[in-house]
Amino acid sequence: MLALDRVTKRFGGLTAVKDVSLTATPAEIVGIIGPNGAGKTTLFNVISGFLVPDAGRVLLDGRDVTGMPAHRISILGLTRTFQLVKPFGHLSVLDNIMIGALTRLGSVAAARDEARRVATLCGMDAFGETAANTLPIGLRKRLEVARALATRPRLLLLDEVMSGLNPAELSEMLALLGRLHADGIGLIVIEHIMAAMMRLAERIVVLHHGEQIAQGRPEEIARDPKVIDAYLGEEFVLADA
Repeated sequence: MLALDRVTKRFGGLTAVKDVSLTATPAEIVGIIGPNGAGKTTLFNVISGFLVPDAGRVLLDGRDVTGMPAHRISILGLTRTFQLVKPFGHLSVLDNIMIGALTRLGSVAAARDEARRVATLCGMDAFGETAANTLPIGLRKRLEVARALATRPRLLLLDEVMSGLNPAELSEMLALLGRLHADGIGLIVIEHIMAAMMRLAERIVVLHHGEQIAQGRPEEIARDPKVIDAYLGEEFVLADA
């Protein structure tokens, strides 16, 4: 289980994340929403070890991993994707996935077998020898998920993996995430596509100016006046009615 205890992160005079506490388990899908600049990606950076919080703790299975390097947190079973997708462009899809697999597996042969398995799981087996920099955005997003999956996470942090996708690609990504969850991987998802988030998440946490202003089931969040005012807007409520 992941537990955040009053996590705070400042950049000079700016408090990007303030006193955020939440929990997540491999048994659920948690969504994190909020306007641009709300602190969502900063929170992911703190959880995954890319940033050290100024206050508070990050616990994984009861172990304090606050400030632990990202690669060590990944080995413990928590991995994240990045909003800005940057594969190793001149390497093949399989080689990109292998890089993730090598964090867990000691041999290149075993890592390649794992990369093939993950590529098939993500619907990318036909693109195994394709150079990553030639992929369209939809497949690059899927490759980002595949590289993270190759580390064999129990909790996977997904930073806007659905943004920029067309309706068919969005449907495929939602189906993939559903399969991963059914296989026992917990998901924590940052996303601005609210229709997708309402379908996917079992619980939603709302950030605004770095602070948690609401938490609950999607239908509760959609009716919360604070969330409507800070992020969703009346248009969303009317469209959802």
